[in-house]
Amino acid sequence: MPIAIVVHGGAGDIAPERRELAVAGCKEAARVGWRILQAGGTALDAVEAAVRLLEDNPNYNAGTGSCLTRDGNIEMDAGMMEGHTLRVGAVAGVELIKNPIILARKVLESPHVLLISKGAQEFALEQGLSLCKFEDLLTERQYNNWKKLHGIEDDEPRYLRREMGSRTLESADDEPGSIAGETEKKHGTVGAVAIDMSDNLAAATSTGGFLNKYPGRVGDSPLIGCGFYADENAAVSCTGYGEDFMRLLIARRAAEFVAGGSNAKEAAQAAIAILSAKATGTGGLITVDRIGNVGFAWNSKNMARAYFCAEMQEPEAGI
Repeated sequence: MPIAIVVHGGAGDIAPERRELAVAGCKEAARVGWRILQAGGTALDAVEAAVRLLEDNPNYNAGTGSCLTRDGNIEMDAGMMEGHTLRVGAVAGVELIKNPIILARKVLESPHVLLISKGAQEFALEQGLSLCKFEDLLTERQYNNWKKLHGIEDDEPRYLRREMGSRTLESADDEPGSIAGETEKKHGTVGAVAIDMSDNLAAATSTGGFLNKYPGRVGDSPLIGCGFYADENAAVSCTGYGEDFMRLLIARRAAEFVAGGSNAKEAAQAAIAILSAKATGTGGLITVDRIGNVGFAWNSKNMARAYFCAEMQEPEAGI
């Protein structure tokens, strides 16, 4: 059976000056996952490694480079699934975890399925993971985006999460229109799907959410069948306006299209067609099916992605 991996670096309106970086990061993540698959590694290991690399890349909105909440905090979500066992691990609203996908893998290997907030952080410590500093996750780009949205013009560093939140809440501009505009422009979720030499499928997704999100907001990324899904037919990872992906169970729908006879490309296009027909939110998804076909589709302006399949010398990438 041919091995294959597809990765994405988010959908939305990606600024022209950032597109080359977004594509390059996706290509490197595909290479990392591909090397694991070539060496006989599992699809689960491949997608975890690919997403971990994207989380470490400050050009994406996941792990390092995650966007800030309304309070100036960083709350991250991640999830992963193994198709042939239906094992799932997910975390939501986690803080001070450099690689949420690693924690999601720990959850997958435990009796749990989904852990949130402080409980997830406590579980991380029990599993031997260490907490990072807030400034390890914060990038100048995301901090400047947050300051601009809140009308903050001074250059005083505010790398203490609670200090940022308490100082700016009173002056925050909470007009729904301005926040909605930001969420439509920027969807920075990252993800990967793969099939290995044993015909096993896996999917993984990780995100920092959207800029200025309400504290405690959880999107589709850690929710099974919404932001990610894998079974014996297909593996799917989504990116976009999470609320609509949750309402429509987009990841699960794509897998069902494959189960009904569609290939990966057809399934991706059909799932995004449903998103376009039934909701106003935008986004995209990547998928690989049980015979190694890859597919991706989006209805946003851009979606950074890359894939590596059998007989290819280098990953193909686009935006």
